[in-house]
Amino acid sequence: MNHVAAFAAAGIGVGIVAGLGATPAQAGGIERTTQSAMPLFEEGNKFTLSYGYAWPQVSGTTYAVGPFGAAGTGNVANNFALPGFSLKMDLDDRFALALIYDRPFGADVFYDLSNPVLGGTSAVSDTSALTALGKYKVTDNVSLFGGLRIQQSNGDITLQGAAYSTLSGYSVSLQDDTAYGYVLGAAYEIPDIAFRLALTYNSAIEHDFDTVENINPTVTTTTQTKTPSSWNLEFQTGIAEDTLLMASVRYVEHSEFVVKPASFYGLTGRSLVNLEDTTTYRIGVGRRFSDRIAGSAMLVYEPEGDPMVSPLAPKTGMTGIQLGMSYLVSDQVEISGGISYLMLGDATPQTGGSARADFADNSITAVGLKVTYSF
Repeated sequence: MNHVAAFAAAGIGVGIVAGLGATPAQAGGIERTTQSAMPLFEEGNKFTLSYGYAWPQVSGTTYAVGPFGAAGTGNVANNFALPGFSLKMDLDDRFALALIYDRPFGADVFYDLSNPVLGGTSAVSDTSALTALGKYKVTDNVSLFGGLRIQQSNGDITLQGAAYSTLSGYSVSLQDDTAYGYVLGAAYEIPDIAFRLALTYNSAIEHDFDTVENINPTVTTTTQTKTPSSWNLEFQTGIAEDTLLMASVRYVEHSEFVVKPASFYGLTGRSLVNLEDTTTYRIGVGRRFSDRIAGSAMLVYEPEGDPMVSPLAPKTGMTGIQLGMSYLVSDQVEISGGISYLMLGDATPQTGGSARADFADNSITAVGLKVTYSF
């Protein structure tokens, strides 16, 4: 095995900053991980624990509405954590299995009550997923993979402030629901140069939430909502001794995510949240500096979309960088860490088609730690 192939086999580079690209309040609004299937391609049997923590800074200024003047919102996005794990095992030279836990979607947005236009408006949602994958090596170069995903989700949304007029004070609770989806993919590899091109499809997952709408009177119904489908195109290749070029394109069909509780939809004819599809590009390099130490740097870009967004997702587009380091403690244990900094695109939250605020110069910082045990 040459230097470049050994570098890739060590798992260095692509996974160092896994979980650090979490971006609450992005154009898609609810995405927090990339749902990558690449743990399937790790060399040998591995168990990995990871933990990420993000500090979003998302603020703006609301416009005057009626008797209320312009006012600052303060930071509307709360910090959040991203625990995760993966287990990958080879059954033989051609079959491999992986089990992956992550929190792919979520939201934690709250407008301080001191703001008269949007104060009290909030969205809190948590989604956890466990994915079981299998990979079959058709030839030395071609692999097919896929599997099933079980996902649990819930959410609470409140609309409050002068921007919502007669709907101010409306809230809805979407109770815990478990649903199922699937993953399909294919990859082409040239091991001698650490080349891999993999395409992964993550299906939409439809939830049927038991729903309580706090409106006069309180209404209990069922709400159907889909978490969005996505495509991941992930690439790597050796470009010099101990140096790896990495890139990816991720497309997420956020427009599939609509929330239409019966009473709200009956009054307004629209979804509580309207989001645009997004495409996110990443490109970077990984470099092994010694037998034990390696690092990576990756640029991130997501084009800005329509600046008129939901107050529950006050951002469109992003640009940033992810940096990571990896240290091989022993033949069995590797520790990786990283930091991610993303500058969020400017946006204009709106309600009922009317602009209500300006959000600009916002960002998110995240750090993460990953421990991998080979066996």
